[in-house]
Amino acid sequence: MKKDRVLSGMQPTGKLHLGNYVGALENWVKLQDEGYQNFHMVADWHTLTVDYEDTRQIHPNTLDVVIDWLCAGIDPEKSVVFVQSRVKEHAELHLLFSMLITVPRLQRNPTLKERIKDLHLGKNISYGHLGYPVLQAADILIYKADYVPVGEDQMPHIELTREIARRFNYLYGNLFPEPEGLVTPFSRMPGLDGRKMSKSLGNTILLSDPPEVLTQKVMSAFTDPEKIRLGDPGHPEICVVFAYHRNFNQPEIPEIERDCRNGKLGCVACKKNLIQKLIAFLEPWGEKRRYYEDRMDEIEGIIEAGIEEARQVARATMDEVRETMKIG
Repeated sequence: MKKDRVLSGMQPTGKLHLGNYVGALENWVKLQDEGYQNFHMVADWHTLTVDYEDTRQIHPNTLDVVIDWLCAGIDPEKSVVFVQSRVKEHAELHLLFSMLITVPRLQRNPTLKERIKDLHLGKNISYGHLGYPVLQAADILIYKADYVPVGEDQMPHIELTREIARRFNYLYGNLFPEPEGLVTPFSRMPGLDGRKMSKSLGNTILLSDPPEVLTQKVMSAFTDPEKIRLGDPGHPEICVVFAYHRNFNQPEIPEIERDCRNGKLGCVACKKNLIQKLIAFLEPWGEKRRYYEDRMDEIEGIIEAGIEEARQVARATMDEVRETMKIG
């Protein structure tokens, strides 16, 4: 019986942060353990949409990303781990899909608009950046993925992928499934300053941060601006620290929320409690990372094996595409 297939990916920006774990990795491991056929892609071409001038860090960053995937529980015996640019069929399918979508449709993409705003690009957006959702559609459909785990802000990309699949199927023949997005309950982890957690914004807690760095970062996190001193009633629903408690300290949530609202719990004590929980959560992560960092040849081997497996699937799909379109 055919297993449902899942395609997921991350850009190689280096060591991952708590937002990556809550918004993606935690769900990836769950899907793997539930028996889905998982393809996990390091999306290095997508990194070039912004960081195209200096590419020297792409490979070491790729290794860091894969190490964190393994630390999270991704099992290369169950899931395919590969690098996007090493499977050239992605580029071919991207080219064909780019003929099926209009520029105005891409410009209406709310996720792209937000990204342009965050990066202060204005009108300096490249052709490749504008079309990266089309490349993303090729990434997904070349494996005929049934599901794509994403944050809620990425759902417009999934809808565009579905549109492209429908357009191709209508014009040439029914070849591609229309994938569905799988959104995790806490897919948007706030950064230390209350904005979306992002390395480009400098507001992250890395999964590999040592306890002293973690402590410093949490103590600097934004809290309720109206809760200045112990005794002031708080509003946990707008507090970054409370959002972290929701993800990493579930059993104490009712007590924390109650004591914050009635002024019994101060922000410093709340942060110190969170620090203890995060250190306990991340300690095994650090041990696993040190293990893999001493075995980089093993990491390279896992990636190479995954690339070969991904290529086999991608090549078969492109054979079908060419036959369906009567080209090549």
